[in-house]
Amino acid sequence: MSKPQRIVNIAELALQDTGNGKAFQAKVGRAGPMLGLKKLGCSLTVVPPGKRAWPIHRHHVMDELFYIVSGNGEVRLDDQTLAVRAGDLIASPAGAEAHQIINTGGSELRYLALSDIATVDIIEYPDSGKVGMAAGVKDGDLKTATYMAMGRVTPADYFDGEDKNDKS
Repeated sequence: MSKPQRIVNIAELALQDTGNGKAFQAKVGRAGPMLGLKKLGCSLTVVPPGKRAWPIHRHHVMDELFYIVSGNGEVRLDDQTLAVRAGDLIASPAGAEAHQIINTGGSELRYLALSDIATVDIIEYPDSGKVGMAAGVKDGDLKTATYMAMGRVTPADYFDGEDKNDKS
């Protein structure tokens, strides 16, 4: 592995396409790993007009902080929608309001996403009723998780289904 850089210009980040090609479209560049950061995530997200990068969601372990670099749009915080523009900071503490940034402007919306890096997180998606969970995550990269699941939870008793293999 090459030695980490100590200075990275966000204009030079390699951007990867993400989203579903419909309402969710963005390009994302991860700066944290390039800088050698292990406990702090930092990425640039570039969202085209009329799109959003991610569904509205709430992290239950990780804090996130967003800095609007350029453009304007809206942020959804639970049922509240607020205007955002270049220079704004948006706080999304773990377990607080669900959040989503939407580009409602006529040009690209660019923002930095900063987060503490956890090895575990539970992510709730209020619009769809899904829950995502990951454990064993290394360096903030969900692809490294030793366990990852996405779905809708069906309530069950702690011992429900556990005696299927009971030989007593």
